[in-house]
Amino acid sequence: MEIRKYRASDAQKTAALFYRTVHTVNAADYSAPQLDAWASGKTALVQWDHSLAANHAFVACEGRRVVGFGDIRVDGYLDRLYVDRAYLRRGIASALCDQLENAVEAKIITVHASITAKPFFESRGYHVIQEQQVVRGGVRLTNFVMKKQKNARAKLSIFS
Repeated sequence: MEIRKYRASDAQKTAALFYRTVHTVNAADYSAPQLDAWASGKTALVQWDHSLAANHAFVACEGRRVVGFGDIRVDGYLDRLYVDRAYLRRGIASALCDQLENAVEAKIITVHASITAKPFFESRGYHVIQEQQVVRGGVRLTNFVMKKQKNARAKLSIFS
């Protein structure tokens, strides 16, 4: 697996991966209407590309296949982190998250984690600040505002 910087030519593949991941991996925690509101499959690729390019964005590849991607703003807001369901539990999300967290100088990393992703972020030292209901397309979805002090994982391992 290779992790590299996002390129504009990745827009279609990352948008498709986003849709597939939401509708498969998150299906156990969200209803069909919630999944459709979250990822409609009608991604405006120009805006998608611009939003990824505006952040520190990385893709994980197996050969020519994009198997994961993520992005983080300079202020430490981790916006997206998605891994293809066929590649889960192989360390790809952790490797991408390491890359993202190290790409910024912010001391606090913030993420709005889905119900599905919450345990992953907790295992990395993130703490729930609050549960929230967000509305997308008139549909309510639950997620969690989570924060982590950078290097918190390393500090925790010292005391383990």
